[in-house]
Amino acid sequence: MTLKCVKSLLVAGFSVFSLFFSNAVFAQDHAPATEQNTKNEEKEGFDANEVIFGHVLDAHEFHFMSYKGSDGEEHEAIVPLPVLLYSPQRGFTSFMFSDFHHGEQNFQGYKVVTNKELEEKLVSDKYYAGQIVPVDDKGNIDESVSVYDLSPTRNVVQMILALTLFVWAMISIAKKYKKGQGITSAPKGGQSLMEPIIIFLTDELAKPCLGNKYKKYLPYLLTVFFFILINSMFGLIPGTANVTGNIAFTFTLALVSFIVILFSTNSHYWMHIIWPPNVPIAVKLILIPVEILGIFIKPMALMIRLFANMIAGHIIIICLISLIFIFGAISVGAGWGFSPISVGFVIFIYFIEILVAFIQAYIFTNLTAVFIGQAFEGSHSDVDHYEDAVLV
Repeated sequence: MTLKCVKSLLVAGFSVFSLFFSNAVFAQDHAPATEQNTKNEEKEGFDANEVIFGHVLDAHEFHFMSYKGSDGEEHEAIVPLPVLLYSPQRGFTSFMFSDFHHGEQNFQGYKVVTNKELEEKLVSDKYYAGQIVPVDDKGNIDESVSVYDLSPTRNVVQMILALTLFVWAMISIAKKYKKGQGITSAPKGGQSLMEPIIIFLTDELAKPCLGNKYKKYLPYLLTVFFFILINSMFGLIPGTANVTGNIAFTFTLALVSFIVILFSTNSHYWMHIIWPPNVPIAVKLILIPVEILGIFIKPMALMIRLFANMIAGHIIIICLISLIFIFGAISVGAGWGFSPISVGFVIFIYFIEILVAFIQAYIFTNLTAVFIGQAFEGSHSDVDHYEDAVLV
């Protein structure tokens, strides 16, 4: 019943949106081309596309909010990051990203490629928005100068912060265990939070998948789980980067898991791939290429699954917030009227994203453990069963 009500509310909301939007388009098509209309067309409105991609893509600054000051000017609350550039022709250059003034000014012979320049075809398609490029005295891109951008972007900075927090938390908890707290007495503070999670991952994930070899891989599995979880939780703070929704991040994690899986293989694993036993020759000709592709498909599945799930939630939240401004552009009353609905759904999706952060960290770790277990699993007499692991 509740699901039907939610579906009905969604249909009603988007129906009203479509009605308002179609009326606005109809009125625009039949309005006389006066000077006032021309000015309104030239006036830049709310660009949901730019807001969404500005949030999910990497950048050289942390952008928290924009506001209109008492002077009537638009101000932004941002934390700029340092720009580190090396050019064989110009040498090493360093400054703050805020020196570009949002791409409106050049600085020390460099500029930032803006969306406007790309849309108006003022620069070549080989460049992308936010890229730092060298310019000549006239402000044009100087293609004779090569540049290596060594700047720490917000994804990099946030990963370093998350890693620092993770290492500090684990070392602090380990010191408490060394002192006997949590062994001779009940765990306290961070111990009481982390211990159930670690025990759950050990008993319900590592032991069933890896058998008696679980202790060998447990440090890696725990590191992967908490590193994904911490970065995902950081990404839910407004203004921060969505690190786990970055394909480069998930690719690196999948690549590391792929290397661990390959180094865990044995002759039994490769024989079943190169020449599957007890299979007709005609079937082997089809099965062998599939098995070889499966070696690479497994880490690709890890990469795409985490990337798609983590970026989808952020896009949904930004889209729901953007609807307020889209309705507001049509009518101020419509914008204010839709605000409670939008905010309600945003809060609901936000709590869902917290749950998704735990689920995706667990799924990535679980599948990694399963693939590692499949890699070193031998014949039935060589398998380390879960029952044997429990007795250890």
